[in-house]
Amino acid sequence: MIKIIFSDMDGTLLDDEGRLPPDFDEVMAELKGRGVIFAPASGRQYFALIEQMEKYKDDFMFLAENGAFSVYQGKEICSSPMKMDHIRRIVAAADAHNGIYPILCGKKNAYVREEWRPYIGEARKYFTHSIIVENFFSIDDEFIKIALCDCERGDAEHNVFPVINEFSSELQVCLSGNYWVDVLNPGTNKGWAIKAVQKKFGFKAEECAAFGDYMNDFEMLQAVDYSYAMDNAYHEVKSAARFITRSNAEHGVTYQIKEFIRQGLI
Repeated sequence: MIKIIFSDMDGTLLDDEGRLPPDFDEVMAELKGRGVIFAPASGRQYFALIEQMEKYKDDFMFLAENGAFSVYQGKEICSSPMKMDHIRRIVAAADAHNGIYPILCGKKNAYVREEWRPYIGEARKYFTHSIIVENFFSIDDEFIKIALCDCERGDAEHNVFPVINEFSSELQVCLSGNYWVDVLNPGTNKGWAIKAVQKKFGFKAEECAAFGDYMNDFEMLQAVDYSYAMDNAYHEVKSAARFITRSNAEHGVTYQIKEFIRQGLI
């Protein structure tokens, strides 16, 4: 029986306009009544997830920052702070190339510099708690992720990933969307966070389901038995999943959860 369901947000749970499925509240009420935990697992900031899911903040488990900071009922489950030397080197590499905009993601806040100002709306879609700072390296916080954005061209796969991928022998470098590349500690990803959850709460892989669409969901799908790629998923993500469900535009997550109920898996 499935006891916990992990779901990516953008391109997975949310439609292309960033909206939740129309039957979301109904399905979440059914899960709660059956004792199943729903866990948004996203590259988004914890505060951004809480803001979008305010009514569920005490019910859901939140795997934020691609698993680098996970919280349940206000208590930290796991986190993976980065070394400052790594952060300095990543920022220097980004600064050496025009059009790559770094965000430092901390436990308390997200931090951007003045050059982000024209694109601050894009930043605050995913980092609702974000402030402009003059200097990244005078901030009192623990940094758990660096997000790098191709704000101007929207083609991070070709304009950001090749620049930052040189650090992949030392760090986790992940293409997480058309605009975004995320850098975390080695081995830190949504799958790592799920394994921490499984260990802490005693969940077995066969008691877990997950939904994803992009490369930052790859390890998450490998960490559970009921792994679903969306029909709109990146081709490599489909190869990592055991099953394919409807697209995000067709509300595949809630459709599949209702199928789990119908099949007696919940």
